[in-house]
Amino acid sequence: MAIGKGTSTHIIMRLQLDVEVFSFGEIASCISNAGGDIIGVDVISSSKTHTIRDITVNVPGLKHSRHLGELISKLKGVKVLQISDRTFLMHLGGKIETALKTRIKNREDLARVYTPGVANVCTAIAEEPEKAYSLTIKRNTIAVISDGTAVLGLGNIGPYAAMPVMEGKAMLFKQLANVDSFPICLDTEDTEEIIRTIKAVAPAFGGINLEDISAPRCFEIEERLKQELDIPVFHDDQHGTAVVLLAGLLNALRITNKRLEDIKVVFTGIGAAGMACTKILLSAGVRNIIGVDRHGAIHRDVQYDNPYWNAYAKMTNPDNLKGSLSEVIVGADVFIGVSAPGILKVEDIKTMAKDPIVFAMANPEPEINPDIAEPYVRVMATGRSDYPNQINNVLCFPGIFRGALDCRASKINEEMKVAAAKAIASVVSDEELSESYIIPSVFNDKVVERVRAAVVQAAHQTGVARKEPRP
Repeated sequence: MAIGKGTSTHIIMRLQLDVEVFSFGEIASCISNAGGDIIGVDVISSSKTHTIRDITVNVPGLKHSRHLGELISKLKGVKVLQISDRTFLMHLGGKIETALKTRIKNREDLARVYTPGVANVCTAIAEEPEKAYSLTIKRNTIAVISDGTAVLGLGNIGPYAAMPVMEGKAMLFKQLANVDSFPICLDTEDTEEIIRTIKAVAPAFGGINLEDISAPRCFEIEERLKQELDIPVFHDDQHGTAVVLLAGLLNALRITNKRLEDIKVVFTGIGAAGMACTKILLSAGVRNIIGVDRHGAIHRDVQYDNPYWNAYAKMTNPDNLKGSLSEVIVGADVFIGVSAPGILKVEDIKTMAKDPIVFAMANPEPEINPDIAEPYVRVMATGRSDYPNQINNVLCFPGIFRGALDCRASKINEEMKVAAAKAIASVVSDEELSESYIIPSVFNDKVVERVRAAVVQAAHQTGVARKEPRP
């Protein structure tokens, strides 16, 4: 059984080898025949009878590492002790830690950071709660909160399994925008309990980033928290996707010389991301959006069991079109998918307007294979990093929260999101703009600062900023 194709990765096999029996040539041949490449060999320990070595191997995909281990274990004189990959090794013990801003070196330091000196600080905050922003970590710290019900493409895997994702999010906040954050995974799916818990821990934080909470509960959780807390609450799965989508669309329209108010947009996937994407496009000036579910276009002649779809029907589909995706996509300028793989066909694209724009963002498999769609579209974007124009939330959330914290915004409103999208789009200059480059890299240093500045300005213009930001 040969190893199949996939995304290549490095694994480390720790082998115990009988020095009198094993043949390294046999090991190398086995790895090669299975589709792997040896990257390096390290001797961990050695004795007269046995040697233990770590062999680093490049394999086409992680799912095949177990099979490779089985093949190696069948060799005479070889015992497989452990197989690890670099991703797992990076996660050992977690990916983040707390750090001290000042060391406690003597009794005087102890008296200042703890008792008795800290009592004076506590009293000052009790008298003026706003001082919590200047005298505690609150002003630069957010909570990254999930219940583990909609994690990546894995679905409901629970709070323990969601923790590595939340830790990764905290890393990105810190590295890209110097925002401190802490992952909190809640062992409950009860909407009211989640709301109560977040409200109870909110005093320690300057903002709340909701993550990977399934629809439709995520809508109520976010809306209630926005109403009942005086700090920004942002569900990144919804609004992060929406902001970066709008940024990409703005630049795609620069290429096709079309205007937001003139285009026809067809959406598939009217869940959390689809709802937020639709709302931000409407706020930005798009007038004609048709949402499509597996049963067809969402329109006003049906009373849906999902109340959010009834609201969606009222604000979209101005011509009240009915029918399947293939029927309503005729003449559309833009297709946006946040749904399921393979639902968009080449035949559908051929019926779209001139210079069609396709954002197929289902992960890991998009609504149409980009390689198949490429000859028929003007601009193509996906949610994947192995194709051009990745719609990646990382472009959005660090700068948005940096700006919201700096001006102490009470909320993140639609105007701030639109401003963030325009800021991201502006990073791509006229000289750089092309069909394969409508979105800047997540490592572009200009992104966070431009988003931050745009968010601060929009917050002041809409009256939700509570302080002047630092220069």
